[in-house]
Amino acid sequence: MFSKLLAPAIGAISALALLAAVPTTARAQSAGGYWQKVQKAGVLRCGAAVAPPYVMRDPASGEYSGFFADLCREFAEVLQVKPEFVDTTWDNIVAGLQAGKWDMSLALNRTPARAMAVQFSIPAMEYQISLAYNKENPKIPGGAASVADVDKPDVTLAVMSGTAQDKAISAVVKQAQILRLPGNDETRLALTSRRADILVDASDTNALFTQANPDWAVALNPVPALAKQGVAFGLPLDLSASDVEVVNIFLEEKVATGHVDDLIRKANDEVLKGTK
Repeated sequence: MFSKLLAPAIGAISALALLAAVPTTARAQSAGGYWQKVQKAGVLRCGAAVAPPYVMRDPASGEYSGFFADLCREFAEVLQVKPEFVDTTWDNIVAGLQAGKWDMSLALNRTPARAMAVQFSIPAMEYQISLAYNKENPKIPGGAASVADVDKPDVTLAVMSGTAQDKAISAVVKQAQILRLPGNDETRLALTSRRADILVDASDTNALFTQANPDWAVALNPVPALAKQGVAFGLPLDLSASDVEVVNIFLEEKVATGHVDDLIRKANDEVLKGTK
């Protein structure tokens, strides 16, 4: 009788032990699981929208450069796979990641709206927005320090459509006209041709632009700031915490050792060399 009573108990204990072991096994398999699939495919696909010095593309060769493109290549080396750059626009860079067209998006600003659609790595760098303009432009008052100082009906601001700077400037401008253009070259041409009065872009990108055009171009970081955000890899929303940690550990070392700063300097030099 005792053995008959004990048998169900032993069976229940065995079943519980088996159930307890399943999550542990699942966790062990899921650790780095997404990247293991990438390793099996042999290719890391990086969604790339052009925004110097973050991401640049040679129109003749199609080759990508810029410090986020370099980080994509280096992460591919960690996984021991080939990097593949998938050309996209800032309007589509989140939607393409959601649709599985690539494995990570490059140089994506961390915003709450985007965080509802994708995950982020830790930032590779910090970002803010500046306003570049022709210092001889009579529409821009001397001593302008804020967006309100240039928010006038006769002022046109050029910005890349779908970018963080597009969303930031659109949220505060009340009177000025916003000219949304598809790419970096188009926004700069709009300013140099005087189709636009102000170029709204990342402060480091505008700093390169003003360095390349010192005779007439200046930039201001508006107060209060338009945006203060981290720039990171965008990752699929359903990526496991273990998979996200793989990218974070990779970036932590690159940032802490100053390697990201070296890549930024290299990209800046490339931009300035191309403007001479």
